[in-house]
Amino acid sequence: MEVKLHDIGEGMTEADINCFLVKPGDAVKADDPLVEVQTDKMTAEIPAPRAGIIKEFKVEPGDTITVGTTILILEAAGHDGIEKVKVTSHPANSPKLHEPLESFAAFKGKRVLASPFTRKIARENSIDIENITGTGPAGRILDEDIYQYLASSQSKPDPVKQKQAVVTETLINPPADKEIIPFRGRRKQIARKMAQSLSIIPHCTHFEEIDVTGLITFRKDLKILNQNISATAFFLKALSICLKEFPVFNAVLHEEKEEIHLASEHHIGIAVDTDEGLIVPVIKHVENKTIREIHAEMKQLTEKAVGNKLSVKEISGGTFTVSNVGPLGGSFGATPIIQHPQTALVSFHKTKKMPVVTDDDQIVIRSMMNISMSFDHRVADGATAVGFTNRFAELIQNPKMLVLEMV
Repeated sequence: MEVKLHDIGEGMTEADINCFLVKPGDAVKADDPLVEVQTDKMTAEIPAPRAGIIKEFKVEPGDTITVGTTILILEAAGHDGIEKVKVTSHPANSPKLHEPLESFAAFKGKRVLASPFTRKIARENSIDIENITGTGPAGRILDEDIYQYLASSQSKPDPVKQKQAVVTETLINPPADKEIIPFRGRRKQIARKMAQSLSIIPHCTHFEEIDVTGLITFRKDLKILNQNISATAFFLKALSICLKEFPVFNAVLHEEKEEIHLASEHHIGIAVDTDEGLIVPVIKHVENKTIREIHAEMKQLTEKAVGNKLSVKEISGGTFTVSNVGPLGGSFGATPIIQHPQTALVSFHKTKKMPVVTDDDQIVIRSMMNISMSFDHRVADGATAVGFTNRFAELIQNPKMLVLEMV
């Protein structure tokens, strides 16, 4: 049978082949991992749909393939799931060149239990994962096993290999004028998604300046009570309140049906910067969560995103997205690209202390933050976006009012 690339979440259309976890001739059981693929959001394994023997590969590592493409051919095994190997008989006086009939499984490579991220660590450090003894359940290889193996091998340098490496580097990889970065994996997938979004959605971006002095003071008061809640958690709760009042920004446009579907659930994605590019875990049902619950879940998802350990469920189903680039810098704003098919995205920028003129013409120092809100101009207009950000500013500038809105 043909094993094909299927949609593993969030309507993906293509993926990169990272590596094969089996080789031709291997006997596999149903649900055994066959191949590791990379989408714009995650690394995943494609399992065997049934028991059988790997006959041949139809693609190669590094290939970018679309959903429905055949990855490999899986032949049905014998009735017991193991195919037997025929042995040719020899004359009695001939040398012992044969053994008793044995199963094909005796010839197959070592079955390695390890997560895609663990395999990635091994590949990046040029380590043959089959040489490592796993310390996890059922002999599963853990990240720590890779690092331990790496530390052990580095402490025992091989002079011969070092000399060969220097010669090889000199002959094959002479100095070059330009550095080349491979355009594949998550970077390539992100590029495709962004280009798709810009080509479909007529983006319009509204900018606003918000006084966060009151929020900073409120958070300091909470710290005294041993309640360290991030500013972003307050932002998300305020956005959820705004989405309830301006539901058009929590919607999906079905242009062919001539319908705009408003979602009552607020599943807010948080853009996280990782070594392999942006990934967007999703906090589900923000409308039903307290600020403290939002903070805890956001922290957990961010840590998993950085470690490339998010599940499909944790990156799927977003209805609105935020990007907090403030800690990285950038004071004046940007024009963030919407996560298609969503309608809007808000980006928070760096907070700066600035002189501000009050209503009674007094000059005071306040902590000001710029935000930028990109929205689908087919679905909403600028006036509605201004109303949305004005309401958001009102809640953030008066954080005690934000708490009252939750009662």
